[in-house]
Amino acid sequence: MPQTSSPLPASNLAASSLPLWRLLQGTASVVAAVRSGRSMTALLEAQPPALRPGVQALSFQVMRWLGRAQALRAQLARKAPPPAADALLCSALALCWDDALAPYSAFTLVDQTVEAARQNKDTRAQANFINACLRRFLRERTELIRLTDADPLAQWNHPLWWIQKLKNDHPAQWQTILTASQSAAPMTLRVNVTRSTVAAYLDQLHAAGLSGHAVGDFGIELKKAVPVQQLPGFAQGAVSVQDAAAQWAAPLLLQGLDTQQPLRILDACAAPGGKTGHLLELCPSAQVVALDVDAARCERVTQNLDRLQVKAQVIGADAALPERWWDGQPFDAILLDAPCTASGIGRRHPDVRWLRRESDVEQLAAIQARLLKMLWPLLKPGGHLVYCTCSIFLAEGHRQIQTFLKHNTDVVLLPSPGHLIPQNSPVTPSVPDNQTGEHDGFYYARLQKRP
Repeated sequence: MPQTSSPLPASNLAASSLPLWRLLQGTASVVAAVRSGRSMTALLEAQPPALRPGVQALSFQVMRWLGRAQALRAQLARKAPPPAADALLCSALALCWDDALAPYSAFTLVDQTVEAARQNKDTRAQANFINACLRRFLRERTELIRLTDADPLAQWNHPLWWIQKLKNDHPAQWQTILTASQSAAPMTLRVNVTRSTVAAYLDQLHAAGLSGHAVGDFGIELKKAVPVQQLPGFAQGAVSVQDAAAQWAAPLLLQGLDTQQPLRILDACAAPGGKTGHLLELCPSAQVVALDVDAARCERVTQNLDRLQVKAQVIGADAALPERWWDGQPFDAILLDAPCTASGIGRRHPDVRWLRRESDVEQLAAIQARLLKMLWPLLKPGGHLVYCTCSIFLAEGHRQIQTFLKHNTDVVLLPSPGHLIPQNSPVTPSVPDNQTGEHDGFYYARLQKRP
């Protein structure tokens, strides 16, 4: 999933000139759609421009506290109302359950939620019910919150199956992971080393009235998220927005290879093109094939590469079917950023936890295994393959690679970061945890084909 800059804090919305009930209607529509299986990213992009910033800020907050809201709604009404009304009611509860987090006073939120219900034909019949539930919540808030405190859904704001899987996979760190998902992700930049240095770009930021600090070899973590148009040289490719953990992919793939040679590289699941661009920044002479199964997302890859002023062969095709796109020439290096549950990027995409089902883990692990199996023969002897996912589930990382090693005798596992836990708490001690800054959850394995 692509990185996006963080939305405006919900606490900044009080100055909005739009009626709050309209923002709440938009937020409830997002919640209802996510519950039906649609991604919040596309839903927000479809919002009218005037509503989008406010709806985005409120939707992010609701998604982070939806577990608590659902537990509270169950206390207020054992039987859920129709989907549209339930989405609006839960949105209000997620926003007003804690005064320290609320973007408006609880009374304002209740009043405007009822108005939002009355102004929508899909919820008008439930307006009195919503009003009664929320007024009762205001009267009995302390007791209702106490009653939900012991509910893991309310405590951790993740599905119960997700919580249990993290307990099993990371018994010492599952609470750290869940807590990290409740915080907003920082906006992290990757400096284009063909144009500048991290130190020089920090000076440019300072001159533009912005501030940040260096993370890793290429990154800058901004003190405050800003629209990309405010970043010096962004349109000319001076920097890209990319999480600190995602910035590991390109240098890991190139480590140990002769980058002075015209390497032939495959970026197997390339969209939206951030890692493809980084590869070409570090190895401008490389012949890169950027592949993605989604033709529309291939256009995003092309746009990002054009902004960076680099070139790759962009192909819309299924990486697991090389007979349809491969020209028969083996690759020196392959980057497989495989489709996954995205369980490591909950800070940046808080809707993912509510979109996924437990069965998705096994289904996606099967896709990852097939991609590894089909791409491995395309690698030259002595070549490198980096397998990565933005997942913290072992089935999509450590266990996946252990199974691959077991069934392939020509594979060498090179020193690898392994699983990276969000907010700079690596599972494996090989990661220098004083250099990465805050980052999403990732998994990395470096594989070499025996010469």
